[in-house]
Amino acid sequence: MSRRIVCLRHGQTLWNVEQRFQGHSDIPLDETGVAQAARAASLLASLRPTMIVSSDLMRANDTALALGRLIGLDVAVDKDFRERGGGQWEGLTREEIAARWPDEYAAWEAPDGEPVTDVAARVATAMRRWAARVDDDGLVVVVSHGAALRLGICELLGLPEQLWPALGGLGNCSWSVLQEGRKGWRLLEHNAGTLPEPVHSDDKPEAEA
Repeated sequence: MSRRIVCLRHGQTLWNVEQRFQGHSDIPLDETGVAQAARAASLLASLRPTMIVSSDLMRANDTALALGRLIGLDVAVDKDFRERGGGQWEGLTREEIAARWPDEYAAWEAPDGEPVTDVAARVATAMRRWAARVDDDGLVVVVSHGAALRLGICELLGLPEQLWPALGGLGNCSWSVLQEGRKGWRLLEHNAGTLPEPVHSDDKPEAEA
């Protein structure tokens, strides 16, 4: 099998610039974000995706539509690709959160927010579900959110929770590439802004595939 998943984070929003917790708040792309989505679409189009699916939040859906329009594919919508719910933190800056909830801020656990394990499970389950709908050599582009994608990738790779912080975040309109191999899913690219290239090294053959 050689199914691939491209995990694309949405373009920039004003709340990204202001460092506000977005969560389930439905914030649109700003002018920079629209340009980022167009650039990402022009690059990812050359991979010839067979399916595009996005979060139902407009910042992700509009990013996905930029690619869909370019390559002539419809964009499916799945609420399971939503960002982590931020509870009482949504709309607040990091400084405001740290001042009001210092202990919760240190643990990055929002009051009434969504636990990271729940986010990881729902996103990874959705990734598997959509990947199963494409052919063995198919490629599905999942357009989602920074925390949701990072946590889903960790879960899909089978990483224990204590190692999840080892995987860095995704920039706006950057992507990660996962491929299904003989022993499960593996991470080929992470937080990339360029197209993946073949790896040639002295590593094990399955690591280079």
